[in-house]
Amino acid sequence: VQLVESGGGLVQPGGSLRLSCAASGFVFSSYAMRWFRQVPGKERELVARISADGTATYYGDAVEGRCTIARDNAKNAVYLQMDSLSADDTAVYICNVHGLGKWGQGTQVTVSS
Repeated sequence: VQLVESGGGLVQPGGSLRLSCAASGFVFSSYAMRWFRQVPGKERELVARISADGTATYYGDAVEGRCTIARDNAKNAVYLQMDSLSADDTAVYICNVHGLGKWGQGTQVTVSS
């Protein structure tokens, strides 16, 4: 199983980013996918989850209304669109296969002026 995140970077407050996670090594369309974020010294936080077929989504309270999770099962990829970013969103964003216990390396998102 391999998960490779991309799309992070430095963005100004109020800006947007679209994160991507490329998956391989398992039957992607059979598993729900999740995005977490990690800040040093804090617990890993669930940001969003999407069902295997993409019809059901869940968002953490901190990002509800500002983020959209989506997936493309033909491309074995999951995405996280983040809008209205603030400094509180600064973290490493990590892709996860729900049920397999597999994690990507993460992509750094820094929100700063």
